[in-house]
Amino acid sequence: MVFAADTLRIRTLLEPALEGMGYEVIMIELTGSSTAGQVMRVYIDAPGGILLDDCEQVSRQVSAILDVEDPIKGEYTLEVSSPGLDRPLVTPEHFSRFQGDQIKVTMRSLQMGRRRFTGTLSEVGADSVVVEVDGEPYELPFNDMEKANLVAPGPRRTGH
Repeated sequence: MVFAADTLRIRTLLEPALEGMGYEVIMIELTGSSTAGQVMRVYIDAPGGILLDDCEQVSRQVSAILDVEDPIKGEYTLEVSSPGLDRPLVTPEHFSRFQGDQIKVTMRSLQMGRRRFTGTLSEVGADSVVVEVDGEPYELPFNDMEKANLVAPGPRRTGH
């Protein structure tokens, strides 16, 4: 099982170098197990968007850092990509950037009788967001979110 602390440590290693290259680290996923093979996905973005050349350049940099620091036990496959249209929302800043857009959130535990919410991101606070689903507001705490993604992006935001 992969814990958030694992990806947080990896993010701490990678983020300064990638930001120095002009990229924003959106999210790092580490799936699989050290015995069955792991996949590490690094999602990046930049003000002008991401091209294949960007992914290749970041992949080389990430590989070099991970070869030196060796934070992952066992074999793994590295994948670098853009966040895509259904971009993951991870930090409060990500949510703020897309306030007013449609998002999909899956919670770890039931919130008002449900775990899945798809609606308009209407408010972003320090500890939670408010998502309006069919005219009903639901306050969803960040610390209980399993996954959150953009559903229907509005105009592209700049200023990453």
